[in-house]
Amino acid sequence: MEFWKEHVKLRVLLIAAFFIVGLVMVIAGWKMTGELAGLGIMMLGVAFLLVALSIYNKPFETPSR
Repeated sequence: MEFWKEHVKLRVLLIAAFFIVGLVMVIAGWKMTGELAGLGIMMLGVAFLLVALSIYNKPFETPSR
């Protein structure tokens, strides 16, 4: 998709935002030892990290035919 190749600043901003929020959520959930809510927060944080990775990889995808 050409959108992500053309809008580099937006891509970098989104990657940084998702990465920082995801990392903070994983660490916050890790500190909640013994609570089920901590596991949920950590899983949501991992999802944010995966979204950041997906946005990073978007410009390198080859279009399927």
